[in-house]
Amino acid sequence: MRWFRGAAATPAKPEAKANAAPRTSRRCIGLGEFTRELKGSEDRKLAVLDLGPTSPANIAFLTDRNVRAYHEDILRCAQEPSLYVKKEDGKTALDLAAFFAENLAYPDAHFDAVLCWDVADYLPEELVKPVVESLYRVLKPKGTLLALFHTKDAGPNAPYYHYHIVKPDTLELEQGSGFQVQRIFNNRHIENLFRDFSSRKFFLGRDNLREVIVVR
Repeated sequence: MRWFRGAAATPAKPEAKANAAPRTSRRCIGLGEFTRELKGSEDRKLAVLDLGPTSPANIAFLTDRNVRAYHEDILRCAQEPSLYVKKEDGKTALDLAAFFAENLAYPDAHFDAVLCWDVADYLPEELVKPVVESLYRVLKPKGTLLALFHTKDAGPNAPYYHYHIVKPDTLELEQGSGFQVQRIFNNRHIENLFRDFSSRKFFLGRDNLREVIVVR
C-alpha cells in the first residue's frame, strides 16, 4: 500500500461554513448499479447509511425511493478531540472503543445498503479495517456498498469532495477541506479490505477515481 501522510495526531479544525463551493458534475457507473438495487416500497422501506457529510440532495433522492436515509460523517467524527487520548510514550492516539461507542453503533444486519464514498482513503490508519468490519456487521446479507478509491495518478493533493446524488448515475462534487488522502489502495488492497464480502465489482473512471460495488 502506498502511503502519503500518516493520520494527524491533532484533529483538524472544522471546515468553515462560508459560501458553498461550486459543484462539478460526474457520471458514476457504480452509483447507477447501486441505485438499481434500491427497490423499496411503502410496505418495505429499505435502510441506507450515508457516510459523507449531510446532503439534502442525497436525503431527497433516497426518500423519493421509499428509503430510510441514515447519516454519519465518520471522517468528521474521527477528528473529535475528545476521542483522542495520550499514550504512555506521550503521543496521542484515537480511542477506538470510544469512537465505536458513538459511531456505527447499529444492530447487526440493520442496513440494506451503504454509501461509503471515498472515506477509506482519508481515515486514520487504525480505523480503516475496524470501520470496514463494522460495515460488514451492520449490512444485511446481500446488502450493497458503494465505495470510491483514488488511483495513484490522483496524487497526495487530490481535493476532498462532498458527493451529492442528482440522478441515479450522476453526482455533483462539492470541494471541501480539512482532509488529505492518506493512502492509495490498488485492486489487490481493495480485494483484501473487503475479503469477507461475497463479491466486488470495479469500475475505473476518467478522473482518477475507482468505483467499487461490494455485496455482503
